Amino acid sequence: MRRTSATKSSFEAKYKKIRDLLARDGALRSKIRSTAAAYGIAPIHIVGALVGEHTYNVDAYDRLQSYYVKAMSYAGERFRFEHAGESVVDFVERPEFDACKSITASRPLWSCREDVWNAKFRGKTVGGKAFPNNRFSAVFFQPFYAGQTFGLGQLSPLTALMNVDKVAQVSGQKKISAADAAGVYAAIMDPDLSLAYMAASIRADIDDYRTIAGFDITGNPGITATLYNVGDATRRARQLAAENKRRAASGEPRKLPEENYYGWLVNSKEAELRSIIGD
Repeated sequence: MRRTSATKSSFEAKYKKIRDLLARDGALRSKIRSTAAAYGIAPIHIVGALVGEHTYNVDAYDRLQSYYVKAMSYAGERFRFEHAGESVVDFVERPEFDACKSITASRPLWSCREDVWNAKFRGKTVGGKAFPNNRFSAVFFQPFYAGQTFGLGQLSPLTALMNVDKVAQVSGQKKISAADAAGVYAAIMDPDLSLAYMAASIRADIDDYRTIAGFDITGNPGITATLYNVGDATRRARQLAAENKRRAASGEPRKLPEENYYGWLVNSKEAELRSIIGD
C-alpha cells in the first residue's frame, strides 16, 4: 500500500495497466498460450500470476519491449548472492546441509536447503554468527534490496533456481546457477525465459498439491496465484496434508486451500482475464 501510494497510483489503476498490456499485445498472449501448453497448464494460471504481481507489487511497463531492454542491462554485471560476506554457494556447503547433498534435482534440492535454513539458521546464532529471522530468499537472493523481484514474471532468483531442471527439460534453456547471480537475473528478466520459469513453477505447485495434499487446484487460478505469490508450495502442501490427517482422525471437515488477497483479486477478475487470453 505504501509503495502504491508513493507512486500516486492505486491498485485498480495498476490492475488496469497490466490488463491492458495483455489485451493490447497479441505477441505476449501468444507467448503465454504456447508456454502454458508446453508445461501442461491452462494459460489463465500464468495470466493470474502476472496480474497479481503487477497489481500488488510493481506497475507494468507499457510495452513488452521494455522488459527485454531491462533484461539486457544486466548482462555482464558483477554481483553475487550472499549474506554478510558469505556467498550462498559457500553457505550451503556447511555441514548442516549434509542431508541435501545427495539430492540432484533442482526443486527438491533447493527446497531441502530452504527447510534447513528455516530449521537451523533462521533467527538463530550459529557458530557465533547471527542470522536474520527472514526468508531464505530474502536473506541470500536479493542483492539490491529486500523484497526485490524482477521482470515480467516478478520471479525471485530462488524460485528460478528451483525450476532450473524443468525449464532445461521442457524449453531447452541453458541451466542457470547460484554462482552466477547476473546470469540468474538476466534469465528471469527476459520475458521469453521468465514465462518458462513461471510456468514451471506453477506446474510444480499444482503437482505438489495433488500428490502431497490431495487437492486438484487446476481449476482455481486464485490458488495457483497465491502459491506463486507466497512461495514454498511444497512445505505448504505438507502442512495442509498434516492438518487434514489430524482433522480426519478427529472427525472434522477437511481444510481447503485458501486464497490470499492476491488470489482473491485473480478470482474476482477471472472471467475478464479468461476472455482476454482466450482460455
